[in-house]
Amino acid sequence: MTTPADLRDVRDPELPGRLLTLERDELVPLLRSRADADFALPVAACPGWTVRDVLAHCSSALIRVVERRFEKGVFSPECNDRDIAERADWSNARVVDELERGMTEAGPVIARSDGRLDAVALGEWVHAGDVRVTFGEPGAYAGRGLPEALALLGTITRARGHLPLHADLYDLDEPLKLGEASGERPPGRYIGDGPTLLRLYAGRPLDGAAAYELAGVEAAELNIFGD
Repeated sequence: MTTPADLRDVRDPELPGRLLTLERDELVPLLRSRADADFALPVAACPGWTVRDVLAHCSSALIRVVERRFEKGVFSPECNDRDIAERADWSNARVVDELERGMTEAGPVIARSDGRLDAVALGEWVHAGDVRVTFGEPGAYAGRGLPEALALLGTITRARGHLPLHADLYDLDEPLKLGEASGERPPGRYIGDGPTLLRLYAGRPLDGAAAYELAGVEAAELNIFGD
């Protein structure tokens, strides 16, 4: 494996769009190949939501970015529920069409932002993994976009001043530095693979995850998406 060029401290504005494009090209064909019944399957990582709900949430969030609709309370649980409800009468195919459009058009908008929308792209990638887990697909949180997802995780955790962590990853040739060293506490240490690290930061269940080592920090402290 080689280290992606994006693993640096300076924000790469094109990185979120690249991640979305890579994920679009893998996820959309998978969704179009599934039966309608599969869209009704419950998603363990998102209690109360089905596959269709997750996809409707993802597509609506991206279209909000594309159309720059950021009213008060945007992306809150209440807003997410309203967006899903607005698509209740849509066919599954229409939801996937909107998702494809969002994953195609949101990247340039995110690139022109100040970085606060970067987490939308990473969240979309994580939700794609949630759907793959539900479908029983292998490599749910891996795929061609893994290096970009790891790089974007580094960018987001540094921008947010998240607690520092040095990750020695089997997937990369060089350590990945996450968070911002403030001197208040020494960096934590992670040894393992990239998909498991991303699941930890996304607060996802670790059922079936590869073994890993974590020192100097609790797993719950890594979650960047809240409860």
